[in-house]
Order: sequence, then structure tokens, then C-alpha cells
Amino acid sequence: MNKLEELKKKFDELQNVYGSKELNSVYGCGCSHNPRVALVFMNPTAKNIATAKDWSGLRAQWLGVKPIWRFLTECGIFDANLYEEIKDKKPSEWTPEFCDRVYEEVANKKVWITNLAKCSQVDARPLSDEVFLQYKELLKEELKAVNPEKIVFFGNQVSSIMLEKVISVSQERKHKFTLKIGDKKFDSYAVYYPVGNGRFNQPKAIEDLTSLL
Repeated sequence: MNKLEELKKKFDELQNVYGSKELNSVYGCGCSHNPRVALVFMNPTAKNIATAKDWSGLRAQWLGVKPIWRFLTECGIFDANLYEEIKDKKPSEWTPEFCDRVYEEVANKKVWITNLAKCSQVDARPLSDEVFLQYKELLKEELKAVNPEKIVFFGNQVSSIMLEKVISVSQERKHKFTLKIGDKKFDSYAVYYPVGNGRFNQPKAIEDLTSLL
């Protein structure tokens, strides 16, 4: 069993502790071997259709959700034609086969998409630092296994936890940090959270992500 498969078991165990019992955890997905960038978001919610207990398809980030795919398209790292299909689909119309297509495109763009915490919640209520810290070392293992050229942490909270200093994205735009994981060093960046409550900062997030890529 490879490292990413081993981590899935640990994430499922933590779902029972920190997530909603009626939901599944979801995992990182995309290009799992030397992607040009790993994108690290916060945690999944029930809006992701893959969190449902009866879901039989890929358990990956942002399935059945539209805004993030528009953001990635505008950053030039997702296919515009496929996004046009996403725009017209209701969550119930995202079949396992369509989800596979979406993440085949993510992989083709040499992108890995993941969350710091994999514990799914019924809504977008904030998680405490204490919960995110339970996943910190596991995310490091994940990133080391995937080995991206660059890492992007979205939002102040995720960036601060992973970079081990208080981060205000507004003060650190396009600043390159070095994240050391074992014997590896990764160029890392803090970028505005682009969706949800952070949607008003999406143009800045697009500018910064496009620039660093």
C-alpha cells in the first residue's frame, strides 16, 4: 500500500473524531506525482457530494460545487470547456464518471488539490486551530509523497498553521516561504481564500496564483 492510501485510513479515523458522523471524509486528488502546484484549502463540507455515505465515486475535493472551478479556470489551470459543463450541472447531476473527468483534467494540468483537514462538516462553520493541528503532520506526509514544485496555502488560518508563523495574506502576497518536510524543501505561498467568505478577494487570489505559476 502506498503512502497516500495509508493516509486515507488515518483520515477516515479522524473523521469519526472531528467530522460529522453522517458524512465521509474526502481526500486530496489530482496529479499525485510531481505536480507543478499543490493547492491546500481548509476542510470539506456537505456541499461536496462525495461526503455522502451512499456516494460510490471519487472522494475528492469540491465535487458538485461550482465557484472553485470558475476560480481555477480564471487562473488558467482548468479547462474552460469543462467548466462550461460544470456551470450547467446541478449537484445531483454530477455522476461518478463526470467527477472522474473533472479530476483527470486537474491531473492533466499537473495540479494536486487537497484540504488541510479532511474531516467533513455539515456546514461551513469555522474549525478551531486545534482540529487543524491534528492534520498538520499528515498533510506534510501527503505533500512529501506527492512532491509538488510549489505549494499554495489558502487563507490566513491554513497558512499560519502550516508555515508556523502568524500570517496575514494581505501582508505576504507573492512572498515565497520555504516549508521543510523531512529532507525536502518546498517553495510555498499564502494566498487569499478565493470562495465563500473570501470571494470578495478572489481577484487578488487570481492575480497572485497566476503570477506565481
